[in-house]
Amino acid sequence: MSEFYQRYQALIAQGELQSDADQDICAQRLASLQKELEAVPPRGSLLWRTFGKKPASPKGVYMWGGVGRGKSMLMDLFYNNLSIKRKKRAHFHEFMLDVHARIREERKKELGDPILPVATALASEARFLAFDEMVVNNSADAMIMSRLFTALVEAGVAIVTTSNRPPDDLYKDGLNREHFLPFIELLKTRLDVISLNGPTDYRRERLGGVEFWHVPNGEEATNALRDAFFRLTDYSPDDAAHVPSEELTVPGGRTLHVPKSLKGVAVFSFKRLCGEARGAQDYLSIARHFHTVLIVGIPRLSKDNRNEAARFVTLIDALYEYKVKLLVSAEAGPDALYPEGDGSFEFERTASRLVEMQSDEYLALGHGTSEAPAP
Repeated sequence: MSEFYQRYQALIAQGELQSDADQDICAQRLASLQKELEAVPPRGSLLWRTFGKKPASPKGVYMWGGVGRGKSMLMDLFYNNLSIKRKKRAHFHEFMLDVHARIREERKKELGDPILPVATALASEARFLAFDEMVVNNSADAMIMSRLFTALVEAGVAIVTTSNRPPDDLYKDGLNREHFLPFIELLKTRLDVISLNGPTDYRRERLGGVEFWHVPNGEEATNALRDAFFRLTDYSPDDAAHVPSEELTVPGGRTLHVPKSLKGVAVFSFKRLCGEARGAQDYLSIARHFHTVLIVGIPRLSKDNRNEAARFVTLIDALYEYKVKLLVSAEAGPDALYPEGDGSFEFERTASRLVEMQSDEYLALGHGTSEAPAP
């Protein structure tokens, strides 16, 4: 029995997970993949050289299902218990941003097709790639993915990915989708497609009874958000002083400090997010990277802090676009946050979005998607 599967069974025994037939099927498949990957000797070792040729790429896994069914949990557990050196885990949006940057650099060399050398470089860095929340929203990604992933698989890279949609529904009704169809066939042929749609929505279960908008600012509201963070991340309040932070890379080479970052949940102060000079790229990076964001200390907005208000509008647009869950402490509710003065009329659309972001319909949407997950 693999170390990953033992750990998964232990979580069920400890009551941290509920028994779930879909999850167990997927966990057993991942356990088999772990054995295959760990059976290959380390690159450059004597045993590796005696292979005489590069080992074939093990068949990967495509996990899809509704929000909160444990896809990311299984992938994280698998990744953390996989004992190989050349492995990489990334949010799918961040991975594609990196791919586009690499392709731009290759094009500068004017040596022909830029995708193959990018795939070769990626394969040299990792023989296992894990992607969270595969979703395709633009034609640029769709045009690249089939050739890139074919080259990665042929180079021996094993892939595990999660998605809210089955492969056939990726980039549905997208522009020039016919060019994307070979990638769908590649997924169905080279990865085992496993549905996770068990009875327990762990993310919604953790959010059950949680208030999303706390008024007014103060110790009580801050403590409520603190408790929500620990509930969402299963992190012990006893270890509050050791919650990890993160340096989030923003396109252009800049970094954004995330004071608290754990399991796709981030905590920021309003002052840090909107009181400093930031733009759409900062907020889009946050929206792509985190499925849930907590913001502490939102003040009343007016013409006196119009720059902060404008940044806040841009931030909410980005979070809304990627269907990020939002929990806040603020001086007033959404409709009373910008009550009057220059800019208050334009803020009405943002206030409406803030109300919608607390609705059951919005909360049922998967991160990065524009539609509810398939049943």
